[in-house]
Amino acid sequence: MSRTSGSFSQKTAPRVAQTALRLFAKYGYAAVSMRQIARDVGVQVGALYNYTPDKQALLFNILLQHMDSLLAAWAHYPKRRDPSDQVNDFIQFHLEFHFSKADEVFVAYMELRNLIPQNFIVIEKLRRDYETVLQEILSAGLAAGQFEIQDAKIATLAIIGMLKEVGTWYRPDGRLGEPEIIRLYQNMALDVLGSKYVIKKGQLDKLSGRRVVIE
Repeated sequence: MSRTSGSFSQKTAPRVAQTALRLFAKYGYAAVSMRQIARDVGVQVGALYNYTPDKQALLFNILLQHMDSLLAAWAHYPKRRDPSDQVNDFIQFHLEFHFSKADEVFVAYMELRNLIPQNFIVIEKLRRDYETVLQEILSAGLAAGQFEIQDAKIATLAIIGMLKEVGTWYRPDGRLGEPEIIRLYQNMALDVLGSKYVIKKGQLDKLSGRRVVIE
């Protein structure tokens, strides 16, 4: 059976986005041309405009899809009630979501500056929505007396900034596996927050030096 134009389009459009992502991550948005993207996809440069209006639209859609999928995934992530558990859950979610998305992480943070103003406003709003998730967790922990922080917003930015750097050095074949990295970052975050767990007697050995309140 001959290939229809519709099926060809359905296969080519994702390839255009994936190629643009890879090239933006490798060379930087400013250094990549539409001609280079077309060549790597295997289409004429004129045909590329059947799939995107311009290079700016490619960048915007990459960042939009990344943030939309991130927020949607968190919305369906199981939630616990204790603020310290929620911090651990947020860190585990964030790292597991991004471990396999090094290019997306790099482009999301390094190429934000190359968005035109109206596109920047959209992406920045989604980024703030994601930061608000953690900020509300920290505010709840502060109100419950579990965290010792002066400003939940600043603590949020510090933790997310710490997490985003994992994408710059993580390698699947590296010295530490994903579970070990997650545990390290959970412990570092809770230490930064001055987390106090409320535990029962006999459970102290599970907390390895962390300050606790014993019921």
